Amino acid sequence: MSDLDYLSRATPHSQAARSDAPIHVAMVMGRLSRASGGIFEAVAGLAPALRSRPGIEVDVFGLQHPVSAAQDLERGGVPAQAFPTRGFPSFGYSPALDRALRASSADLLHVHGLWMYPSVAAPRWAAARKAPYIVTPHGQLDRWALAHRRWKKRLAGFAYEMRHLRGASCLHALCEAELASIRAIGLTNPVCVVPNGVHPPMPTANVAPLWRSRVPGRASILLFLGRLAPQKGIPNLLQALAIARDAAASKAWHLVIAGWGDPDYRARLEHMAATLGLEGLVHFVGPQFGEEKARSLAAADAFVLPSLSEGLPIAVLEAWAARLPVLMTPQCNLPEGFARAGAIRILPEPDSIATGLRELFAMPMTRRLEVGMLGAALIQERYTWSRAAGDMESVYRWLLGLAARPATVDLA
Repeated sequence: MSDLDYLSRATPHSQAARSDAPIHVAMVMGRLSRASGGIFEAVAGLAPALRSRPGIEVDVFGLQHPVSAAQDLERGGVPAQAFPTRGFPSFGYSPALDRALRASSADLLHVHGLWMYPSVAAPRWAAARKAPYIVTPHGQLDRWALAHRRWKKRLAGFAYEMRHLRGASCLHALCEAELASIRAIGLTNPVCVVPNGVHPPMPTANVAPLWRSRVPGRASILLFLGRLAPQKGIPNLLQALAIARDAAASKAWHLVIAGWGDPDYRARLEHMAATLGLEGLVHFVGPQFGEEKARSLAAADAFVLPSLSEGLPIAVLEAWAARLPVLMTPQCNLPEGFARAGAIRILPEPDSIATGLRELFAMPMTRRLEVGMLGAALIQERYTWSRAAGDMESVYRWLLGLAARPATVDLA
């Protein structure tokens, strides 16, 4: 299908319009909270970077959460609104969101994430406005992600999600693996492949994170930073550390698990660590945001992400930006990290992770520093928010009929 076939779906702009014409983008997500994990981090990185570009207005619309992060976006100069919901919290039905979108002057919607009420609101807005929308699944169409709670997702798919996805003027994949996942479920929309970015490390003035006093002063720290959820593979990591316990103890390595999530799931992880006899080596320190996250990264000596499923994890990018050596699975969808940043390749199973841990624990400090520099160089080359914003602006302008199709867009 040609570019014009796609663009004729829904664009109010003339093909002859100026390529530098002002545009207004409304980003829409589920819960407007850091509890939304990587989705919020992506919105919080991309929206300000777009807004800093000439001729682009960006707002963020989301659903209310007890711990709102709207103020974090507003501090970055991005107007953000969170709307009340009714009924099942996991869906987030919100007539107030519909009303706000109808009142918005946005030329285009950019929906982040699936399976919640924005997946219903976006097609309605597009039909009424005769305007395009783009959807970023953020890894939620990966095979493992679709299999997790499969019956609920099948019901949602039949009810509204496939209509939402098929109706999008473009889908946004974070990496080539996500593009393959999108095509594997039969979606034939245009797909742009634009990776996440990352902010430069915040200055910490050599201030230690609040949890540092809980870990022996001379210990080397392996950091896990992210949501405490099944797809992150933390049980495998704990079993692997139990296997490699002697190597960890001989080099005084400790594992710090910094994250948020379901309290019951965290309790199960803590019980598992205790059952494995890891109380002295594993430290659950809770969520780390803003300055505390920067201090946690600065205090670490290495980073690990043993995920079973990801889109493109910002946590790994942050670790590279902080010049940390990284252990990660292929499911993190960052193959260049193995080829160019010295990342230690682990599979999402205990024995493989234990082998990777032993490799890290035996690595001289000088080599760890060299590997950290490789990761930082890769970030500067490929994973800045300014680059991501430039690529997304090109996609938006193409969808609005203001520019030619960019090279990032794949047509099925």
